[in-house]
Amino acid sequence: MVHVLGVQLRDKVIVRIALMQFYGVGQHIAHRLCARLQIHDRARVKDLTPLQITSLASFLSSPSTAPPLPKNPLASPNYVAPPPSIPVQDIQIKFAARWEELDKQRRASPLQRNPQKRPFVEPLKNLKIESELRTEIRENIQHQRMIGSYIGKRHAMQLPVRGQNTQNNAKTAKKLNTLNRY
Repeated sequence: MVHVLGVQLRDKVIVRIALMQFYGVGQHIAHRLCARLQIHDRARVKDLTPLQITSLASFLSSPSTAPPLPKNPLASPNYVAPPPSIPVQDIQIKFAARWEELDKQRRASPLQRNPQKRPFVEPLKNLKIESELRTEIRENIQHQRMIGSYIGKRHAMQLPVRGQNTQNNAKTAKKLNTLNRY
């Protein structure tokens, strides 16, 4: 078993599924994490290298300080690699020239709907998991209770909050919710 930030990830489980053991990580975010860390969709936890485990732990511990993604595009399916006899500097110069040409074509396109270029915001930059997310949810509930909103009152009375059938569900909630929610 692999331990990452206090969570046990079982060896035979697919990494994408194992990441959902973290509080606040669902299917979509787990898939994005695997793509961000370049882990194959069908890779199992036992197949991860120590470098991948370390990068996963470091990213999950502080995603806001993680290094940004590289901005180089992926190769097209019909790409043919140059022979190894060509120096790398020549390849980089050709690549930069081609990239500038494509950028000029994109800017000159009449079909461009929004002339203002919005900066790319990485979706995983503000990821909160485990204790950070629990703390945020607890603070949100406390805020609702403090301002006296309907939802806050329902939380305080330990009743269903999101419009469920209150007659039956409230009885069950009163039995089960004996502990104060957060």
